[in-house]
Amino acid sequence: MAVDVPTRRALLTGLAALPVAASAAAAAERKERRSKKRKPARPKIQHVDVAIVGAGVFGAWTAWHLLRAGKSVRLFDAYGAGHARSSSGGASRVIRMGYGADALYSEMARDSLKYWKELSDTASAPIFHNTGVLWFAPQGDSYTAQSLAWLQANRVGHEHGDVSWLQNKYRQIQFYQGETGILETEAGALIAARGVQEVIADAQIAVERVVMPAPLFSKRIKKHTLPDGGTADHLVYAAGPWLAELFPQQLMHKIVATRQEVYHFGAPQGDSRFAPPALPVWADFNNGRIVYGIPDLEGAGFKIAFDTHGPVIDPDTLERQLTPAGIAEARAYVARRFPGLANAPLIGGRVCQYENSSNGDYLIDRFPGQERVWLVGGGSGHGFKNGPAVGKRVAAHILDANLAVEPRFSFATKGTVAARTVF
Repeated sequence: MAVDVPTRRALLTGLAALPVAASAAAAAERKERRSKKRKPARPKIQHVDVAIVGAGVFGAWTAWHLLRAGKSVRLFDAYGAGHARSSSGGASRVIRMGYGADALYSEMARDSLKYWKELSDTASAPIFHNTGVLWFAPQGDSYTAQSLAWLQANRVGHEHGDVSWLQNKYRQIQFYQGETGILETEAGALIAARGVQEVIADAQIAVERVVMPAPLFSKRIKKHTLPDGGTADHLVYAAGPWLAELFPQQLMHKIVATRQEVYHFGAPQGDSRFAPPALPVWADFNNGRIVYGIPDLEGAGFKIAFDTHGPVIDPDTLERQLTPAGIAEARAYVARRFPGLANAPLIGGRVCQYENSSNGDYLIDRFPGQERVWLVGGGSGHGFKNGPAVGKRVAAHILDANLAVEPRFSFATKGTVAARTVF
């Protein structure tokens, strides 16, 4: 298909109008937002109901829900909240609800979106950007059809159409004949590290920079001892890719961190085709492979990533430098699908990790034989969006010891391997 490329005159005209447009957009944002001043963290106490190890998205939202339920909590992390080596660090993540026939994750994402929106509306800067999420794939793809059926059945806002609809709506993308698409209009992108930090601030809790060892288990233990001599009735290890290091006998090869690269390309001055509202978050699902990206949010540039598992890594010692081969692959893809960015400069990038469980599902279960020790992880590439729902589930288990564990999230299922869409 032909792609509309702005002329230099059009770009200059657009640039001249930018101050007015930006001012109007800023005014609309200020009118909609209800930002509030966060209260300071509660004073630290020596004995708490729950100590949480890991201040990423799962640990932060678990603390948030427990504190809202009236429990006392301490939150620990070796590097701080949403740090660069964590699975919750970095600039942005996708939040969507279409998961094919996997209604469990669709429902968790829908539940989580409410919490993210409320947090974003009261934050000093936005956490959720309602860009929409565009999914496109060959016509007849079952995952796409199942996602559409769930969106329709649950009355979640969306649009869908064939390749002509896609071409007319997004002329900056090169679509292929026979493709079909779904636009989730209520979905979008989350600002990652800032989001984690905002959850913690809203929970009025401080993150304590401590390396927490695995607990010494004993059936006679009623209270767990913390590094500074404090105690806790319950322990939650939401340590992401460090879980297998803490519990090697139980989780080695069942929770694995793999190396991933993301790339940010810069559109020319005045070319707004690759930023909201012209471009939503997007995902290209072809031949079983997913390539996805986020439009230029907050000046970070056009983001692209490949949803494939890289080599196994150690998140502590990994040298986080982009590879020439990875950059070349990203450039080639962008040139094919987004011709207007064929010569765009690479303006940023990040080496991060997926945190994969052996069957692709989360781990939310008690440590075997320990009623008051919980392990939470396996977020992989799709865990961030569901942080509120995961934290809510963990808190519910602590509040009600008789609540049954979701079988898919149990230790028992972490011995088999199954493919999963994870972005």
